Amino acid sequence: MVDRLWYGRRRPLWPLWPLAWVYRRVTRSRRQAFLSGTAPAQRPPLPVVVIGNITAGGTGKSPLVLAVVSHLKAAGWRPVIISRGYGGKSDAYPVRVDANTPAALCGDEPKMLSEQAGVPVYVDPVRANAAASAYKDNAGDVLICDDGLQHYGLGRDIEIAVIDGARGFGNGAPIPVGPLRESPDRLGSVDAIVCNGKLIDGLDQFGAASVSLMTFESVRLVNLVTGEHRSPGWLDGQRVTAIAGIGHPARFFTALEALGANLEPQPRPDHHTFTAADLSRPKGQLLVMTAKDAVKCREFADDMCWSLEVEACLPDAFWKALDHKLTSLKTTPGHLKEKRTDG
Repeated sequence: MVDRLWYGRRRPLWPLWPLAWVYRRVTRSRRQAFLSGTAPAQRPPLPVVVIGNITAGGTGKSPLVLAVVSHLKAAGWRPVIISRGYGGKSDAYPVRVDANTPAALCGDEPKMLSEQAGVPVYVDPVRANAAASAYKDNAGDVLICDDGLQHYGLGRDIEIAVIDGARGFGNGAPIPVGPLRESPDRLGSVDAIVCNGKLIDGLDQFGAASVSLMTFESVRLVNLVTGEHRSPGWLDGQRVTAIAGIGHPARFFTALEALGANLEPQPRPDHHTFTAADLSRPKGQLLVMTAKDAVKCREFADDMCWSLEVEACLPDAFWKALDHKLTSLKTTPGHLKEKRTDG
């Protein structure tokens, strides 16, 4: 509901502008405190790559994290993913995610990333603590932070901001009136901007260093019960119930329709706690969900339930720039970026 208000043309939340003004002031002051050293950032002696956004809601960060990890593994790095673990709750942190870690403990995104990336994943609400634990364990030689662009307590060397090319900055207002976590001027201080789906005009006005287009390719369907793989083209012409508990469900439904599925979409809130009732549909009908939702549904799924796995595709220039930056950091990692303060 709020998501529709943030990205629609109506302005029913405008009476909340005093709260939005306070939010903007607090976020700017907090960033400035870390940039000035008043609130020192913590960091391990490893390169840190933060992949995040300046808006609330889904922009496509997780597929980009997986793509970056895959690229770095192929280049000889040993990447480690660190995450806040939103939606999970543990009695003790940090949590190192493994095959036996339930999504309810670590969060759905870390669980999915652990399964698909094949690298260590550490979860802690204080991301700097997750980073410190990964370094102590000698788990890898480069840290990839899933989300956390605004988590300034974690020092970083490279910042990548992801923007939904279709929805952009919504109504352009800060939380809670709009979706902005930070002003678009913040994009002038990141190393790379990745636009999901289509490029956004006018990003050059923020002084963005690099802008790349990211697209998704549907690569496989995975059965939640048997683990069987099938080509996404198998859905062509079939009637499918689709569920998605992600930040922008419409993107997932559009991908299924592009595969030729006759869709019955059932959106759920982001990080939704699924039950068997969520999987109900006409007898014998296929049900397809996201990989993130699948990690929470296997225990009560039937053999007509599938997840669709996607891969992010980016231009060579993006990878070359990332490789160049990381190579320069192998011996001397930097500190919290200080290009400019948030506008």
